[in-house]
Amino acid sequence: MIIKFICRTPFLSPRTSFFSSKRHFLFCRPVKLSFCQNQGKLTKIRCGINLNTRSSMNCSATPAMAKEKEMQQVDRILAAKEDDYGGVTVEMTNEPLDPSVFASLLRASLSHWRQQGKKGVWIKLPIELVMLVEPAVKEGFIYHHAEPKYLMLVSWLPETANTIPANATHRVGIGAFVVNERNEVLVVQEKSGRFRGTGVWKFPTGVVDEGEDISDAAVREVKEETGVNAKFVELLAFRQSHKSFFDKSDLFFVCMLQPLSHDIQMQEREIEAAQWMPFEQYAAQPFVQGHDLLRYISDICSAKMEGRYTGFSPVPTVTGFSAKKTYLYMNSNVRTTSSSNDP
Repeated sequence: MIIKFICRTPFLSPRTSFFSSKRHFLFCRPVKLSFCQNQGKLTKIRCGINLNTRSSMNCSATPAMAKEKEMQQVDRILAAKEDDYGGVTVEMTNEPLDPSVFASLLRASLSHWRQQGKKGVWIKLPIELVMLVEPAVKEGFIYHHAEPKYLMLVSWLPETANTIPANATHRVGIGAFVVNERNEVLVVQEKSGRFRGTGVWKFPTGVVDEGEDISDAAVREVKEETGVNAKFVELLAFRQSHKSFFDKSDLFFVCMLQPLSHDIQMQEREIEAAQWMPFEQYAAQPFVQGHDLLRYISDICSAKMEGRYTGFSPVPTVTGFSAKKTYLYMNSNVRTTSSSNDP
């Protein structure tokens, strides 16, 4: 029996993102011709290529190899990490990958993961691989969330209720109540937004950055908008609202800060004016008195200045799940078991 085959050189190298240090095979679909002596006609065969060796390809189409094909040859799949919830995550790098090759790999991978009983499948695509979105969507993936440098796709495999958590639902903001020893509060007028041109004096406000603690965000925003250095004291109150920024919910934390400097150097790009104002003058503004939320916040700040209100102070903690330091905001007047053991 004479066997003739032609195999195209594979264009994917072992450095492609989904390769690991383990031995793996790339199964291509080249032009393959074989002459079957018994039937006298051409048939297709599969050619396996070991990417971890330097030797040339060795393909065989003997009946014995054909019988062992299912056991010895496994379709190459995308490398994935198992998560704690019965799913897997595929994290692609920005190395080029042909969409048709990706589609073939993805189909084989999904078949493999279904056999394993996996649930959610996540694919993190860097922005350089945007051309792979279409083949992924055709295989049942949907958008979960996007960041400036990547898009996260997800698919739920089993025929059960989808328990994949939704994308982040809240935006977090702060308002900084900075009061000095003369009971003056630091206030600003903004050049943009809903307060532009209204003449309303307001507390410095802003959005908490990713990975930033609420206390640090309050200190940063005060410094950015007014140039005043300040120290975080307490979290006085917070408000939750819905259907806000891009239909997301919003958490707004009112923070009390102690000024460490007095001179104002306002941020001219966003701030129209900034000053120290007697608290009574701030609270008496018609805009403040005409809105429930601002009036409540003003009353809380007044009670705090008079010693009739205690907010929440940040207490550094660690959990059994992570060694990272986190903050628990609690009433400092409550003496806990942990605090009682402190020197």
